Amino acid sequence: MNSCDTIVLGAGAAGLMCALTAGQRGRRVLVLDCSNKVGKKILMSGGGRCNFTNLHVAPDRFVSANPHFCKSALSRYTQHDFIDKVHRHGIDFFEKETVNGLSGQLFCVDSSRQIVSMLLQECGDAGVEIRTSCETTRVDHLSAAVPEIESRDKTASGGFHLETSAGKFSAETLVVATGGLSIPSLGGSDFGYRLAEQFGLALLPRCAGLVPFTFSDAMKDHCSNLSGTACEVVISNQRASFREDMLFTHRGLSGPAVLQISSYWRPGESIEVNLLPGQSATTLLREWKQNHPRSLLRTQLATRLPRKLCTVLESLLWPSMTERPLAEWPEQQLVQAANRMQAWSLKPAGTEGYRTAEVTMGGVDTRGLSSKTMESPVAGLFFIGEAVDVTGHLGGFNFQWAWSSGYAAGQSV
Repeated sequence: MNSCDTIVLGAGAAGLMCALTAGQRGRRVLVLDCSNKVGKKILMSGGGRCNFTNLHVAPDRFVSANPHFCKSALSRYTQHDFIDKVHRHGIDFFEKETVNGLSGQLFCVDSSRQIVSMLLQECGDAGVEIRTSCETTRVDHLSAAVPEIESRDKTASGGFHLETSAGKFSAETLVVATGGLSIPSLGGSDFGYRLAEQFGLALLPRCAGLVPFTFSDAMKDHCSNLSGTACEVVISNQRASFREDMLFTHRGLSGPAVLQISSYWRPGESIEVNLLPGQSATTLLREWKQNHPRSLLRTQLATRLPRKLCTVLESLLWPSMTERPLAEWPEQQLVQAANRMQAWSLKPAGTEGYRTAEVTMGGVDTRGLSSKTMESPVAGLFFIGEAVDVTGHLGGFNFQWAWSSGYAAGQSV
């Protein structure tokens, strides 16, 4: 049996960060990944440019049943620490601009491959061994006194023993960085959750996060007809509100605003969309009525919103007034139309699910982990990254959680 100090399961962002951190401390580290390539999510993120962190990282940008848990790791390894690492490797990056100014989202100028190369270089320099296309089939803990382990291999050493498609391995400590259920085509699976259950850790319900909405009523056809149309909105429910772009798709709604609110949405709930953020729609419509009395509302509204969307809105929100010039609109109906545009209530049928979700909500209950080290009650067993119940907002926050939680575990294994 091959032995080392630490085995990391998963060669994604969190796993590689943990491995290089532990390796730099002189630990003998082995990374095992079932995929044929490391860092697949890193490579595809940000349109191939990797939104690797955000300048505005703060605990309130993360969702968890235990909201204080993330504070320790985020403070011990900050976005500025990772930015310094990127600088040292000579990787050029830029801050994305939005209609409201700079967003804090940082992207590689060239390619996300640079981030993967940086992590691999530091792993290599630290003596970390990485094995891909290696499926782990069994994990045992020595303290559990499993008799068949000792009979199978008298030379077994270390706290954990793994059987894999590449042979048997043992290590004093084991880090689970296998991610979640999101984007199964990139390797998303429930393996980390099954390991947590095997060792008696509590799991919280999982669901897709940062994911587009779908519709099954008449709104589905409207979305399909508007596919590709986008506009800036404020999208809200009782728990959160975001001002960003919303995109209509063949299946429903997507875009940054929708992905953000999806992490706070529950099945059966409605969302509210303000189509004219930052202004009073009532005041605007009154001005149009006064200055353009012969115009139709859709004509004036098309100066603020996509024309195709205006046509759909009038059929849904003021169907009896579509061909009436503004001069003929009673005040009550004018105010009603304005209110509906600033509080357009929509009820999604569901989401596109894990197939397109950027993250998995829920997972390993952090109340059973050390916030400083990410260690579980099972001595030497750590859980990091997406596998645990910490989910960041869109915009580089989930990568920062990977870096921070990976660093915390890497300092402790």
